[in-house]
Amino acid sequence: MRNEYAADLGLSEADLAGDWHSQFARWFADAVAFGLPEPNAMVVGTADAAGRPSGRTVLLKGHDPDGFVFFTNHASRKGAEVAANPYASLVFPWFAMQRQVVVAGAVEPLPRAETEAYFATRPRGSQLGAWASPQSQVVADRAALEERYQAAAERFAAVPSIPAPPHWGGLRVRPDSVEFWQGRAGRLHDRLRFRRTEADAWTVERLAP
Repeated sequence: MRNEYAADLGLSEADLAGDWHSQFARWFADAVAFGLPEPNAMVVGTADAAGRPSGRTVLLKGHDPDGFVFFTNHASRKGAEVAANPYASLVFPWFAMQRQVVVAGAVEPLPRAETEAYFATRPRGSQLGAWASPQSQVVADRAALEERYQAAAERFAAVPSIPAPPHWGGLRVRPDSVEFWQGRAGRLHDRLRFRRTEADAWTVERLAP
């Protein structure tokens, strides 16, 4: 189960954009053009107050020079862990392109107005699901979950615009480091990392594979 990476691909310092966000936008556009299924899927790693880690796949819903945005139930496992330990890692596993992007940084909640604006764009079924699902909590069975969904559908049947639940919202990961990983032959991969310095500037470092 070993695949050799292409010898003619690479990532040099001269290839990089001038800042991490421009470089991410470039690679993200490449992933979309390549036709990857859900190129905005990312593995979000968090840890509880005792340092016990957990991970899950979440969809990126926005990125800009301030960071990476996703949405969740704040009472979920990741929501509780972020509240106790407000740091996270993100991994974009673009294996078909022999690329990864690895992010680490602090997590902060989005302003409520931004959460509500995004929630209004979601399909109605997804809006109802956000009200119905006690995310990460134990439920008796599938029927119990579907009953909760039906109750939410009945509750908002006459409501043309379903509001965002108070326990649901956006989180921004404000990066301290963003690593761009390009597979190379012989496992001598290219790893170039933008790292925030103590002076709140950015430096580029090459990491050994």
